[in-house]
Amino acid sequence: QLQLVESGGGLVQPGGSLRLSCAASGVTLDPYAVGWFRQAPGKEREGVSCINSSGSATNYADSVKGRFTISRDNAKNTVYLQMNSLKPEDTAVYYCAADLSWPALVVGVPGSIDYWGQGTQVTVSS
Repeated sequence: QLQLVESGGGLVQPGGSLRLSCAASGVTLDPYAVGWFRQAPGKEREGVSCINSSGSATNYADSVKGRFTISRDNAKNTVYLQMNSLKPEDTAVYYCAADLSWPALVVGVPGSIDYWGQGTQVTVSS
């Protein structure tokens, strides 16, 4: 059973940076596409970015393009989300998710994705 654990969240000032990590355990992450989602209070969970199993393809929400970078290290069973130029509207709980289906991560409907982490809080505030 694949288990995902996020880390790296915290409080940062506008314009600052954070790097989130999603560590997998239980099974190898190699065959899974992995994505990051976020949910702000009172809002629906939305897709932020995703990466295919080999790392050769990535996808980003328009709101984070040019500021966020997703990457993976299959040797470490870990996926990362580097977040730069953070804005207050980036404040949310960030979730890592994985699925064997790359299209499922690209489409980004939470109910269609098999595995989820518990989330990590990111707060952007001065």
